[in-house]
Amino acid sequence: MTTYTPRLADATVAALLEEAPALLVLGPRATGKTTTAARFARTIVRLDRDADAAAFRADPDVALATLATPVLLDEWQVVPAVLGAVKRAVDTDRTPGRFILTGSVRADLQAPTWAGTGRVLRLDLGPMTVAERLGVGTRPFLDRIAAGAKLAPARKHVDLRGYVELALTSGFPEAVFARSDSARRRWLESYVEQVLTRDALDAESGRDPTRLRRYFEAYALNTAGVVEDKKLYDAAGINRRTAVAYEGLLANLMVVDALPAWTSNRLKRLTLAPKRHLVDPGLLVGALGVDTAAVFADGDLLGRVLESFVAAQLRAEASYTSSRARLYHLRTEQGRHEVDLLAEVGAGQVIGIEIKATSAPTAGDATHLAWLRDELRSRFLLGVVLHTGPRTFELGERIVAAPISTLWAPPK
Repeated sequence: MTTYTPRLADATVAALLEEAPALLVLGPRATGKTTTAARFARTIVRLDRDADAAAFRADPDVALATLATPVLLDEWQVVPAVLGAVKRAVDTDRTPGRFILTGSVRADLQAPTWAGTGRVLRLDLGPMTVAERLGVGTRPFLDRIAAGAKLAPARKHVDLRGYVELALTSGFPEAVFARSDSARRRWLESYVEQVLTRDALDAESGRDPTRLRRYFEAYALNTAGVVEDKKLYDAAGINRRTAVAYEGLLANLMVVDALPAWTSNRLKRLTLAPKRHLVDPGLLVGALGVDTAAVFADGDLLGRVLESFVAAQLRAEASYTSSRARLYHLRTEQGRHEVDLLAEVGAGQVIGIEIKATSAPTAGDATHLAWLRDELRSRFLLGVVLHTGPRTFELGERIVAAPISTLWAPPK
């Protein structure tokens, strides 16, 4: 890429640097964190390069004090002591916009003694959305619903095959802008290989990459599923303890995401099991070698790809919604009622979303949304059945059918 592709994060990063002395941009490796953050920095320090890291390993306070701000500290977790230096510098001088940190490992942030608490604002940057890929300026989908806007489709119609191709293209910039399908496939294969070997061992030494790959492949095949742990570790040929450790490692590397189950005092008998997702459905290409033909040959996989695709779009937008949306899934015991995605916005209002691989959804496709509407009453803002057809239309009271392309439709 020779030019910068605008990201949803741009305006938010600029605004936060006007208010806070330090900002952490967190996301999977190769999502464009460094490229985006570098636009706001006067000095860039790449801590995954030995030449840049040497001074910070020796004396991070002195090394930091000599640099012109704003300073970008890329892959800060490679030299964790740099965070302590940032903490001390911020405690001494809280001038806004002094430091930007980027990282692709989450584990250190979860420690109770993490030095960034109260000093470093966090912003997530995931793979690119389709709106970003197309250069379409659009308001986040969930904000549009919260504001009562009509859900119009994108100007260019996309059919089922087109959605699958968009999903498998991936949102990683290097894959999005690859010169050919074969180059994209090779990049995704290399990405998965690097995550499961080098990155995994850097984050947690002693793990067997062969068994980790088997577990990741089982996870990928069950993306967008509420699946029993035993099914995954039996498929990978490992025990439960190892599976728990592997899932934690992959979550720390931010290539998988467990969508939490939504709970409410008003609804009973809800399952608490998470729904597991790949953070980007393009990782199926890298992990399993699937292509569009393979997805169309497997109805179960087709549904999983579409749902993970939509979840990836909404997850990427969530950090930038004015409503501060939080994403969940909903499932009652024995699966009597299920809602693919559920978003809480505003003062506890709920948006329910179903994803269907059909171009002509009917009221029957909205059965679970109608149930949720009747149970939640005034808390239920809207139900949306996202489908592969060209039109938006009503399916019932506060329930609409809309093309998946509505997610990246420009504002009217």
